[in-house]
Amino acid sequence: MKNLPQISEAEFEVMKIVWKYAPINTNEITEKLLQTTSWSPKTIQTLIKRLVTKGVLTYEKQSRVFVYTPLVKECEYISQESNSFLNRYYNGDITSMLSAYIENDKLSETEIETLRSLLSKSSKKGGD
Repeated sequence: MKNLPQISEAEFEVMKIVWKYAPINTNEITEKLLQTTSWSPKTIQTLIKRLVTKGVLTYEKQSRVFVYTPLVKECEYISQESNSFLNRYYNGDITSMLSAYIENDKLSETEIETLRSLLSKSSKKGGD
């Protein structure tokens, strides 16, 4: 997997909208983010410009409107960030991470059962 650019939490909020609704224009992005944030339209435009500069978004001018599409897939970005988190805080050891969550009561019984089911399916497929 290629190394993807780092994006801030605010930029990630913009990307979630773009990933969900692309192709999407500036006004639509702004309208959706104004429903969930207290950001000004100018702030949102700045975040969009940063994402274009970082190579995460591309745009096409359609008449007088800029329409944006992602250059990075959501699943690729989340995978990179998950691996980064795991490496930074748990030295890449997912067992340590899950143990910490279980010991600190961060997982419900339902979540634990879901994990058991996933592990059971994985072992039946021959995954180690």
